[in-house]
Amino acid sequence: MRILTSDQAVLDHVAARREAIIGRTIDWANINSGSRNAAGLNAVLDALEAEAKTLPAVVERIPTQGSTTVADDGSVRTEAHADALKITARPEAPIQVVLTGHYDTVFPADSRFQTVTTRADGALNGPGVADMKGGISVLLAALEAFETHPDRHGVGWTVLLSPDEEIGSPASAPLLAELGARGHVGLTYEPALADGTLAGARKGSGNYHLIVTGKAAHAGRAFDEGRNAVAGAAMIAAALHGLNGQHEGVTVNVAKISGGGALNVVADNAVVRFNVRVPDKAAADWIDASVRAIAATPPFEGLTLDLHGGFTRAPKPMDAAQTALFEAVKQAGALLGQPIAWKPSGGVCEGNNLHAAGLPNIDTLGVRGGEIHSDQEFAWPDSFVERAQLSALILCKIASGEIDAAKLKALRMETL
Repeated sequence: MRILTSDQAVLDHVAARREAIIGRTIDWANINSGSRNAAGLNAVLDALEAEAKTLPAVVERIPTQGSTTVADDGSVRTEAHADALKITARPEAPIQVVLTGHYDTVFPADSRFQTVTTRADGALNGPGVADMKGGISVLLAALEAFETHPDRHGVGWTVLLSPDEEIGSPASAPLLAELGARGHVGLTYEPALADGTLAGARKGSGNYHLIVTGKAAHAGRAFDEGRNAVAGAAMIAAALHGLNGQHEGVTVNVAKISGGGALNVVADNAVVRFNVRVPDKAAADWIDASVRAIAATPPFEGLTLDLHGGFTRAPKPMDAAQTALFEAVKQAGALLGQPIAWKPSGGVCEGNNLHAAGLPNIDTLGVRGGEIHSDQEFAWPDSFVERAQLSALILCKIASGEIDAAKLKALRMETL
């Protein structure tokens, strides 16, 4: 594998747009788009759509499905979500690349962390600069440059930018599954670590909400007539926590207990919310069965239990297809003077969804940065061109056949 003259022209195209690639990231990050901020999400979607329309591709908004949420009082509600943005070029081409990202962030509309600044060391500090508005800018820059390559016609590509990744992709999961099933290689733009290290194997993740219903009563005059849902929830939380250490690699995090009311009322409602992480399917089956067994047996008489949720992202192991793809990306990085390393991650992302649908993928091709999900989130400006050039070269090498996308897909299907 080497950089050809046509490849270098693509790389130069990226380098020439450095300020634009960084500048639009700052513009997008200055618009709050927390996962449940409908107005902010639509504003960012407008900006992304306008940028996408500069590409020689079909740009369309795709309605997403609603999802079910459990409120703190135990009521079950349907939640609407913003549209996804789909950008498609050459869907008839023999090789199909799927590129994904999300335009929501973890910062709600009333967050104090709203604008981008530049730190004394030159890093950008702002909501979503790394996770992942910077990644979306890198994604688009790579495609803008690749569309000048003479071999581009043999490769079709589809971009999906979703509004709900930070809450588990409940609305965009079917879209990801559809694209994963028909693509050959996936590229996803979560941030790399600050030194450029990529995520390799990823655990799977499940989110559960257990509604506990009891019976209200006066805490003084009729305590024995009540059935305390909060007390039951606490006992259930302890049982769930007790699952830790029973199966290798499995963790259960009891994140929140809601419910109850006045101090002189026996609580008649509570909700236990918890997350599980697993290394493989066998572990996922074990923990799901264990959770459901706990949820089937109230800790004392007079309570009813109603379990919602489940696995949102399957595990993503380093199978043969993943290993081969990482090695190819490592070679491409070496041509650019970018050492590529990877390590396991307990975190999850859209790469889990794509892998589960049969798509080998690299899911940390975004900017180099860190401290994501906090007001210290940062991205290194030099990494915008660096990472866009890496993705552009990967696309060039898929087009030339030096990265054999069809073979990678076949390897994945062997282990699906």
